[in-house]
Amino acid sequence: MSSDILQSFYQSIQNTTWIEWLAVTAGIASVWFSKRESIWVYPVGLVNTIIYTWISFEYHLPGEGAVNFYYTAMSLYGWYNWNRTNEMNTKIVHITTSIRKEWIEQLLFFIVCYFLLFISLTQLRDLFFKEAIPWADALASAAAFTGMWLMTKKKVESWYWWILTNIASMPLYYVKGLPLTAVYYFVLLLIAFAGLRSWNQKAIVTHA
Repeated sequence: MSSDILQSFYQSIQNTTWIEWLAVTAGIASVWFSKRESIWVYPVGLVNTIIYTWISFEYHLPGEGAVNFYYTAMSLYGWYNWNRTNEMNTKIVHITTSIRKEWIEQLLFFIVCYFLLFISLTQLRDLFFKEAIPWADALASAAAFTGMWLMTKKKVESWYWWILTNIASMPLYYVKGLPLTAVYYFVLLLIAFAGLRSWNQKAIVTHA
């Protein structure tokens, strides 16, 4: 049975389109740049998010499509925010940890996003996306919304949300017949753990 699964996976990889390969390559490169705190995370990431916005809607993953559209907008903001300098021409935004108040804000943001997405996706499934999986799509999407918001502010905790996003996204894309993208999220998961470690070492610890 395992050989049948591997054969099916191999066949699916062979059928993967060049545009999905491009999106995957750009996405991995983008997260790698993020780990290194490089501004290239944003221009390279835009290639990935624009393509995946289209792919997600094409494969009845409207929540993930909304996430990638959100990624695109937030990438433009993050590009600007990471580049901001003061009168001494030094960067304004630095890697920091979250205080308790910010943790509460993050959790509330995630919860609100999840329920709004879940309700919206349930309605969209009935109307347009018959094969959508609202609870799983909403989980991956809400975690991604939270992670991207925190990354634009260089918060260490963004990596925790990326880890949750990647774990939720792997089975979601696999069951939709996108095995390469499922593997892509596994690679991102590994990089996310490395990114968390790297940013923790660089972080300015805040207390409250």
